[in-house]
Amino acid sequence: MAMLALKPPMGWNSWNTFGGEINEKLILETADAMVSEGYRDTGYNILTIDDCWMLKDRDGKGNLQFDPAIFPRGMKFIGDYLHERGLKFGIYEDAGTMTCAGRAGSFGYERQDAKLFASWGVDLLKYDFCYSPPGSSDVHLYRRMGQALRESGRDIIFSGCWGEEGVWKWMRSTGAHMWRLTGDIKDSWDSICEVGLGAVGLEAYAAPCGWNDPDMLVVGVDGKGYVGKIGGGSTDDEYQTHFALWCMLNAPLLMGHDLRNARQEVKNILLNKELIAINQDDAAIAAYKIPTTRDYFTVLAKPLYGGDIAFMIINKNPYWCYYPLSWDYCGWEITDTITVRDCINHTDLGTFKHGITVKIEAHSCVVYRATRI
Repeated sequence: MAMLALKPPMGWNSWNTFGGEINEKLILETADAMVSEGYRDTGYNILTIDDCWMLKDRDGKGNLQFDPAIFPRGMKFIGDYLHERGLKFGIYEDAGTMTCAGRAGSFGYERQDAKLFASWGVDLLKYDFCYSPPGSSDVHLYRRMGQALRESGRDIIFSGCWGEEGVWKWMRSTGAHMWRLTGDIKDSWDSICEVGLGAVGLEAYAAPCGWNDPDMLVVGVDGKGYVGKIGGGSTDDEYQTHFALWCMLNAPLLMGHDLRNARQEVKNILLNKELIAINQDDAAIAAYKIPTTRDYFTVLAKPLYGGDIAFMIINKNPYWCYYPLSWDYCGWEITDTITVRDCINHTDLGTFKHGITVKIEAHSCVVYRATRI
């Protein structure tokens, strides 16, 4: 068995745009787009089918049943299709008696379901926590599925989707490789800030094989689909800040927009190899918060393998501001000479001592890769 999720997983999930409106055609076209649009080759290699792929009832042998009306060739066909294209297969289930959308849950069938998933070629299980029987223990139910996956005969990433307070303290013990920290993200600036900045301070819990998950990306959802209609949409600057923050946090990068119809601006954000390199950095150290001059700024520092430091400054104000960035508090001296690279605009800014003053637009950010010379 291999070590799984040594770096934050990357891929796409059907829920944020399509909710329960999924089918085989959508999944196959999305898989093709992941390849043709360059997502796979940039690291996004997991395609996850969320809730509503299954029927409400199990068959006579107790097996889960895919819905033949929307997946006529079944889940094994989907898994084979993805694997043939160099992608991995993610699927959704629930620890309760029903999924959140009222389909058959895994309670009492954990071992049987894990073996079924393995036979389909599943590579990631997103495991929710709706409709658990009264008095049942969340820790116990996640441990049951974690053990079942380890006994399934296949390497399957275990994604714990139970965004309760303190879940980061125990979820790794179940065998989970990532764990949702909050409830569902919405396609709005307020939600991006609430969910993303809520992960700041939990960096000690993120490490290889186990990652804090502040939920899936809404970059490019553009106010459409399931989550988009709830949140109302975000600007491209807000999406850029959203993506950069997830990269700094070592969060899983799970896209949620319609890959088949993405705007070029959205592709530029999500295919930014400099930001992805920060997320996938070998040091695997999540960003921490450093002191700021005003509450409407958030400044993060992320140590990188080889000695560089990534800095992110977020301007939560509805107007542009200047900010004086210092590399004090990060292990360097204030008098050190530092070269600075703008990772969003892909430009070298030059050499600086003592710090650098930065103009940041409203609801926007900068991300710099700094090197001491």
